[in-house]
Parts: sequence; structure tokens; C-alpha cells
Amino acid sequence: MTVATDRRLTPATERVALESLRGGLVRPAYTPGRPMRLGAALADLCRAPQGARDRQLNFGADLTVIDQQGDWTFVQAAADGYCGWIRTEALAPDLTPITHRVSAPATHAYAEPDLKTPERMLLSLGARLSVTATQDGFARLAQGGWVPVQHIADRPEPDPAAVAETLLGTPYLWGGNSRSGIDCSGLVQAALAACALPCPGDSDMQEAAFPVVEGEIRRNDLLFWPGHVALALDAGRMIHATAYAMAVIIEPISQAMARIDAAGQGPFRGARRPPLAMQGQFP
Repeated sequence: MTVATDRRLTPATERVALESLRGGLVRPAYTPGRPMRLGAALADLCRAPQGARDRQLNFGADLTVIDQQGDWTFVQAAADGYCGWIRTEALAPDLTPITHRVSAPATHAYAEPDLKTPERMLLSLGARLSVTATQDGFARLAQGGWVPVQHIADRPEPDPAAVAETLLGTPYLWGGNSRSGIDCSGLVQAALAACALPCPGDSDMQEAAFPVVEGEIRRNDLLFWPGHVALALDAGRMIHATAYAMAVIIEPISQAMARIDAAGQGPFRGARRPPLAMQGQFP
């Protein structure tokens, strides 16, 4: 018997499926999967090798490898189940236990515990780190490099809206999940993940994941339009990554509703409320 699938959440290519799908999804071969981790600072998660970007993965993301085609590998992200192709060179076999996440909008990993030494990579909010020691205000990473201790945390943040506000001005990027560029659902996912709140990757999944709001909109509610999501700061304001401004902005909710309707991109689909008390794994 076959099962209905969403390709974004289905750990299978046309050639290989994860062993757990045997009996429900027919493929020529099945695999138990191989655990790996993202060793690059940032990687596009694409719908096909050399194809369009669906989402992005940040440094330290845990992955299950399912298939490989040339220089591309098909993976499923452990955090939200999202599947896609990434460049094989971005993978790392080191599965050292994660101890911290980047808590600043972005930070640098330096060659040495000295801010005057060359930076090795730019890491974004939510990057997962294995800290092995601290020295002179820097944390040494098992993955290589030194990160300022001010920019990392081993405990979740309490308020998703406050996290989202730290990303004000970040340029809009379709499918983006980093300080270098982010889209509407990427902003929501990053804000909730920093608070150890599990969250799907795309706005339609986010709308389906959380209960409908009954009554007045309040802080940290998610507001939905067709293909778009924003995060409420209070009953009257919201923050979102929008192509309208090509950036993360704060906007009055009523003003946004009128503008979106006038552009023919409505109607407003309502609000959903993430269960803020139901925290998941961190870091």
C-alpha cells in the first residue's frame, strides 16, 4: 500500500527511501540512513541537485544521509524533518555532542582566541556548536575555531518575539534561514527554535502545526496570509521578513492587512498560537 507524501518531508528520492518507509512507499532500494552533520557555515537545501533552494541549513545541523548523486547528497534535517539536496562538501562526519547554539544574530569563528586574528567563518543565529574549552572570552569549538562567549548560549531564550527583533534589517531572501538573508517562515522558525520550540520550515506547515487563536491577538501569535507568516509583537504590531521591504521589518498589523489586501495577496487567514510551554531539545 502506498502513502500520500509531501516531498519536503519525505525521506526518499526516486532511487532510495529511508527504511522506515518500506511497505508504504515503493522504491528500488531502502537505507537505514547515515547520521552526519553540517560542517559548512550555511548550505542551501535544494529540491534537486543543482535545483532551486527550498530552505537553508545552519552550521551544526544534524542530518540523515539518504542518497548521493555526484557532488550532491540527499538528506533529512533532524530538527524539522525537511528533506532536500545539499552539496556533499558541506557535510561533516564529526558528531561531537552539541553544547551551545549561537544566540546572537550572527558571529564569527576566529582562528585563535583573539579578535584581531582572521575570522574563519560567519555563523548565524541557531548554529549548533560543540564547545570544548573557553579562553580569554572565547569558546573553542570541536569543529574548529573560536567564538566570542557573548554570542553563545546553552539555554533557550524565553521570548520568540524578542529573538525576532534582533534580526530587524536582515535582508529578505526566499528560502533563507540566516542573518545573511531570511524569509518569513525562516524568521518564525529561527525565533521559535531559539526558545527550544519545535517549528516546521514553511509557512503552510507552520499554519497547520499550531492551534487557532480564539480571541484577541497577543504577543508571539503567528499571523497568516496565503504563502506568508508574521509574528505578533502585541495586539497591534507584527514583525516579518517581507519582499515588500526586502527586509525584516516591524509593521502595524492593520496597515499590513490593508496593504496585503490591496495588492491582491490576501485574505488574512487568521492567527495560530505556538504552545510556548512545550519546549523541545536544546541545544
